[in-house]
Amino acid sequence: MFVEIVSPSGRVFSGEATGVRAPGVEGSFEVLRNHAPMIAAIEIGSLIITDQAGNPITFATSGGFVEVAHNVVTVLAESAELATKIDVERAQAAEQRAVDAIAEATDAETKIRMIKALDRARNRARVSMAAVGKKR
Repeated sequence: MFVEIVSPSGRVFSGEATGVRAPGVEGSFEVLRNHAPMIAAIEIGSLIITDQAGNPITFATSGGFVEVAHNVVTVLAESAELATKIDVERAQAAEQRAVDAIAEATDAETKIRMIKALDRARNRARVSMAAVGKKR
């Protein structure tokens, strides 16, 4: 099947795959060849594409939508970063900044915004650390 990941920064991935695992808002799910058509919302988590050779290609995503139709999977992501391209130290620094900002927040709206930033930062750090030593 053909898989494409698109974010506001442009095309993140485009190619053939045997499967896609996504962090659905109602639970993780996997799409395989000949999957029924669907549209699903995704949340912060790991998006994993299995390439034609059976190798996983992992992305950190912060949410979006997955559309499946006629063996084409389109991911419209708020953000999607290839795990092996994430700078672990930078991700951990962002996590610490978010923790500090939550502690300093004086209103509920700011606190909620910073908690979401913390979730995104922790996801990036977790996904990048899981990719240490991998080529992709």
